[in-house]
Amino acid sequence: MNQAQPSYHASPRRPRLALPPRACDSHCHVFGPARVFPFAENSPFKPADAPKEKLFALHALLGIERCVIVQSTCHGYDNAVVADALAAKNGTYLGIALVPTDVPDAELRRLHAQGFRGARFNFMKHLGRGAKIADVVAFGDRLADFGWHLQVHFESSLIAELAPVLRRSAVAVVIDHMGRVDAALGTDQPDFQLLRKLLEDDRFWVKVSGSERSSHQPAPYLDATPFARMLVAEFPDRTLWGTDWPHPNLACAIPDDGDLVDLLAEIAPTESQRRALLVDNPQRLYRFQEQAGANV
Repeated sequence: MNQAQPSYHASPRRPRLALPPRACDSHCHVFGPARVFPFAENSPFKPADAPKEKLFALHALLGIERCVIVQSTCHGYDNAVVADALAAKNGTYLGIALVPTDVPDAELRRLHAQGFRGARFNFMKHLGRGAKIADVVAFGDRLADFGWHLQVHFESSLIAELAPVLRRSAVAVVIDHMGRVDAALGTDQPDFQLLRKLLEDDRFWVKVSGSERSSHQPAPYLDATPFARMLVAEFPDRTLWGTDWPHPNLACAIPDDGDLVDLLAEIAPTESQRRALLVDNPQRLYRFQEQAGANV
């Protein structure tokens, strides 16, 4: 099999917007290197290597000091690639795991000790069939003792079906990428209105990431900005932001992560909004506890 082409920008620019101290990228991934961390045999996609060293260098360029790395389906339930990255950062980077709903408690304890703070479940056709939503919510009962949350990634057309079940969750629920709404349909679209309704329940959080996935325009994806800005304004204490580096399975042109950072000036126009989005909210949800001498 030929190695895939990288899905990340080869030379992102330094953003004009200065981020606050302890700013957090709450959604990104690491892939490989495959010779050390092989891709799962049943992986729905086989990306190019995007190792931790590339991510660390990007964050240094962007002014990001904290991070939440989300385990990718290309590595399946073997969370070692994320654990390896977390170990290099001594508490300033945390993780979200992929696990089956019947994972033993002993494995959850091991992952927690490594720095994982939640479990992600996908409801996206291109990522293959996953667990049933009722089983995911039932599994969430087991996460309460660990202080973990559920993270869900779904197609916007599924929100009406998923929302009533998600409301039964015993733990916090984080919704990825603004519920994958289609920017072309406007903020009045039913899927976005259902997302806003769901967020009225203070157990729910949303990531105002993935503007390039919702957009039908080139960078800086201004057609997607009203969605993110509205969510930040209406739910200032339960919104998170991430780069989604290295931008896997993306249909549009590869984004420059400097553009994505500068877009924050439109998404969260005030310094207080950006501090909540990038510092205070991640701290409250993920509970960073940096160790002395951390490699940042």
